[in-house]
Amino acid sequence: MLRYVLKRLGQSVLVVMLTVSTVFVLIRMAPGDPATAFAAPNATTEDLAEIRTQLGLDGSIGSQYLTFLGQLFTGDLGTSYSFRAPAFDVVLERVPYTITLASAAILSTALIALPLGIWMASRADTARETGANIATVAAQSMPEFWSGIMLLTVFSVLLPVLPSSGFTTWGGLVLPAVTVALLQIALISRLVRREMVSNLTAPYLTVARAHGFGERRLVWGYALGNSMIPVLTALGTRFAAMLNGVVVVEVVFAWPGVGSLVVRALETRDYPLIQATVLVTAALAILVQLLIDLVYPLLDPRVRLGKGTAR
Repeated sequence: MLRYVLKRLGQSVLVVMLTVSTVFVLIRMAPGDPATAFAAPNATTEDLAEIRTQLGLDGSIGSQYLTFLGQLFTGDLGTSYSFRAPAFDVVLERVPYTITLASAAILSTALIALPLGIWMASRADTARETGANIATVAAQSMPEFWSGIMLLTVFSVLLPVLPSSGFTTWGGLVLPAVTVALLQIALISRLVRREMVSNLTAPYLTVARAHGFGERRLVWGYALGNSMIPVLTALGTRFAAMLNGVVVVEVVFAWPGVGSLVVRALETRDYPLIQATVLVTAALAILVQLLIDLVYPLLDPRVRLGKGTAR
């Protein structure tokens, strides 16, 4: 186990470094100049050159990258151009909001999608299951910006019972979390339904029924237990994606998370802030994936970490 964890941590560090390095090069190759975002409207060529020097952008990409690596290994991710503060600190201030939103959304998804998927599987090929299937496909087809605006219109304008933006109270978490969860519920419930149908018709459950096991125990104990690895993988993958910032939802609801921070950083060409955001979110996403891998043996004892096969 320890050897496996150390190996995965080494791989994770490599992935994070490759990700940040790729972003470092791409944002400098993209059209635009950070100097123009902070220069006066009537700035001269000399003024722009001076700003680039102050921002450390006057050298080649190679020299800038070496400087970046040197700062990175000392824990310095640079100073944000727009916030005039350490970029790492700016990102860390936003991370709790993104984690809160992602946790609320994924918890809501699990609490609704699992029972819904089981219900659909137990009523497979019936009119009720067909209706639920149509509803989940409809929810899966709705863009997040549209469902967010509709929820805002209903619950903040027509029925002003919930805040429309920000996170001043816990009520402000409801609408963005529901908006994010709608799509996830549709995806996960259909996955649970598929896995449960496969397990409910499996020979081992036929044998268990013959031995007199109750249907509730068969469904919630055996069938659900054997369906959880792909479901857990999907939930973990969606949660990791949310930690990278639910950009559209955060913009619609003015949520002070990483997603809205990325939008501002891109608009102002704030290189240090973009790099710090990518580094932190990539590390969080990889950590989530590692934790999921470590949970697999608890759900299925046949899984042996580090051996590449399941027995």
